[in-house]
This record gives sequence, structure tokens and C-alpha cells, in this order.
Amino acid sequence: MSVEDEKRSESVPRHLAIIMDGNGRWARTRGLPRLRGHEEGANSIRDVTEECHRIGGIRQLTYYALSYDNYHKRPRSEIRALFRLFSRYLREELPTVMEKNIRFTTIGEIEEFPRKLQEQIAHAVNQSASNTGMTVCLALNYSARRELTHAAREIAGLVKQRRLSPNEITVEHLAEHLFTAGTPDVDLLIRTGGDMRVSDFLLWQISYAEIYVSRAYWPDFRKPHLRRALAWFAGRQRRFGAVKES
Repeated sequence: MSVEDEKRSESVPRHLAIIMDGNGRWARTRGLPRLRGHEEGANSIRDVTEECHRIGGIRQLTYYALSYDNYHKRPRSEIRALFRLFSRYLREELPTVMEKNIRFTTIGEIEEFPRKLQEQIAHAVNQSASNTGMTVCLALNYSARRELTHAAREIAGLVKQRRLSPNEITVEHLAEHLFTAGTPDVDLLIRTGGDMRVSDFLLWQISYAEIYVSRAYWPDFRKPHLRRALAWFAGRQRRFGAVKES
């Protein structure tokens, strides 16, 4: 890799994660039903994914599509509508995923979803498993606190079986038991909609992430907004706890 290539790779996040907020507010300000906001938000996913693929260097793109709290607290009618939207999105986008050599994955507790949707998700994951390009991950029915609890339980089980002693537990051990095991930590976290919070999303993985908040609602967030966020990231000085030598 040339010096120019190295500099370019450092200026682009290896793992970009996005909290897609503002679908409901976008719809409300236009006098539209909430579902229209979610539908237009799906178009933003297409637009942003296409641009990330074009730019190159982004190896992992993770979208916070449905939180655990949203899944359990939103009206069932809205959740059913989201299921239909997810199903349509998977059906329409899988050919593009395969054509562009994108690997598709999910994190979260999708075992609570309808069986037909689970099977559709599994099909997309399996079909694209051997693709070697950018990975696109949807966080569905996801909670970072529940993810960490799940990891702690698995490690506790190993200790109980005497396959691991408490003194041997390391940061690496815990990371291996997360839903995201094997993927790089987040470099850039984008949140749309203007709110400054992380909403129980990838709490472990964003420990050294740069956080960019856009006032744009997610359905309005398109390629120009992404380019501005990436330009901001490229200008950041990432120290990871160290002090820059003068």
C-alpha cells in the first residue's frame, strides 16, 4: 500500500454505524402516516449504502434499524408494517447485494420475529455469506445492554464448566461473545434527527468512535449529508487515549 493509500484509508472509517432517527418526525411535519417516514427512510438506506460502496474503504456499515425497546413498546400495527417493509427491502435489494459483492448480516434477537421473516433474513445472509466486499449489517430488535448481558452469561457458563477461570477473563474474551464478534470496532457513529444520545446502540463497540450528529431527519439524509459527515471525520485527530507528540 502506498503512502497516499494509507492516508486515504485512515481518512475513511473502516466501520461506519448509523442511528437512523427522525422517520416519524419527518412524516408528522408533512402530515403523513409514520409508515411513509419508514418507507422514505428505506430509500435513504439505499442511497447511503450505494455511496459507501462507491467511495471504498468502508468495510462495515451497520444500520440501527429497530431497537429492542422500539420493538416491544411501539404499537403492534407499526411493527407489523415494519416487518412488511423489511421483507420488501430484502426481496428488492438482494440482487443488488449480490451484484456488488456485498455481504449482508444482522445482529439482534430476530428469533422473536415471524418465522417467514426469519427465513427470509437467513436466506439473504446465506446467499451473500461468501461475498468479499463491504458488509452491510442491520441491527434488528437490538439492545447493547442485552448483548453485553448475553456475553456475560456465556462467559459465566464457561467459568461454571471450569473451562475458564475468572482471572483469565479479558477484554478479548468478552468481545468474542458479542453479537458483533469478529468485526472491527466502530470508527464513526452518525446519528440523524439532531438528538445527542446513543440509544443503547453498540455501547461496547463505540468506545473510541467519533460521533457525528446531523440535524437532518433520516429520510432526508442522502449522499451529500454522508459526504459532509465523512469530510468531518477525515479532519478529526484520533488519539485512542494517547497524547500526540509535538
